[in-house]
Amino acid sequence: MDKKYQIDSIENIRFLNEIRKNLVDFGKHVVAPDGTAYYLGDDGSPWPNFNRDTYENARMYHVYGMAALLYGQEWNRLTDGLKKGLTVTLRDRKNGGWFDGLLADEKPKEGKQCYSHAFVVLAAADALMAKDTGAEEFFNDAVQCFDHYFWIEKDGMTADTWNTELSTLDEYRGLNANMHTVEALLNAADASAQEVYRERAGRIINRVIKLASDNEWRIPEHYTEKWQPLLDYNKDHPDDQFKPYGATPGHGLEWARLILQWASSTFGPDHSDFPYYCNAAENLFDRAVKDGWHADGSPGFVYTTDWFGKPIVSDRMHWVLAEAINTAAVLYRVTKKETYASAYAMFMQYLDTCVLDHKLGSWFHQLNQKNEPIDSVWPGKPDLYHAFQATLIPYCPIHLSVFKAVKEQLYAEGIALAH
Repeated sequence: MDKKYQIDSIENIRFLNEIRKNLVDFGKHVVAPDGTAYYLGDDGSPWPNFNRDTYENARMYHVYGMAALLYGQEWNRLTDGLKKGLTVTLRDRKNGGWFDGLLADEKPKEGKQCYSHAFVVLAAADALMAKDTGAEEFFNDAVQCFDHYFWIEKDGMTADTWNTELSTLDEYRGLNANMHTVEALLNAADASAQEVYRERAGRIINRVIKLASDNEWRIPEHYTEKWQPLLDYNKDHPDDQFKPYGATPGHGLEWARLILQWASSTFGPDHSDFPYYCNAAENLFDRAVKDGWHADGSPGFVYTTDWFGKPIVSDRMHWVLAEAINTAAVLYRVTKKETYASAYAMFMQYLDTCVLDHKLGSWFHQLNQKNEPIDSVWPGKPDLYHAFQATLIPYCPIHLSVFKAVKEQLYAEGIALAH
């Protein structure tokens, strides 16, 4: 196998550097005049007739904040604009919190989502670490809003959806928002040194491990207000972007990595509790690969399966591959098992062969079973976040959030990623 797919080879590092720099260049037209993030087309050009989502705004701030640290302060022209989108345009000064985004006619979207607010917290923590202008106020506003409306202390989990006025809370509870809450809380803890955020992330993680282990490591995604699983939720809409029916192998992969990050930052690998969390991460990874990878006879991860591991939606989503790359690398760092290094190389080869768009740039966001680009769920290429992080996480310290690692120039084995 080509050395550029093999973890810790100089060829692999150079390959990831090339991909990362191309991603940064691909998204350079993302900022609208009001600071919101344009939906990006197949060639990176803005699609102004699409919604502009708050979570994408925050993700792009996250990406270009790291780009500025890696490649120079000229990329702060994008973060300055995107921060305006988050702190001014998308802030609901009347009702509180953040709008979920803007519609094509620039009217605010209805509802307030935990998913979006988790990414606002992520971006605000980035701003605090970068010592951006107004970062402390941004961070305090973001975490106070999240604490008040989305964190449910008695459950140790988050709520999901409010109405726009923040007067009515939907009964639905879901793990997708909780997963990105864990990511945001770990970033907030690293940014602020307030360990309450790491403790909350651990409460979510411990509950998810129990839910997953009780279901053969296929994670139930959807729940009632009292956290009773809704195993048939969205059965009539199985390819939903955020709340699909059945098990989502990509989320098993993502949870596995977040568990290892939390356990590494909380206990460290030599602590007696660490093997429990490492074992959970390995079980989640192994289940996701067994159910999702090559499951229908073709390379790639299927999007969803039923509760017995049978593929439901065979389309391949780029973010699943990104998380597979990350988690294989992190598991290899923790366990030193060659099976994870081999998996990493296999995923990297698939990325190069099928998912990288070598003509127009970025990654194809959706492929069919034949690994042909399609756009039934994800038209265009609006999201750099998953792909960008997959070029960094394999070489960053496991116990740190990726922004913190980039900020402090802490790379595995002293490798400077920017060069």
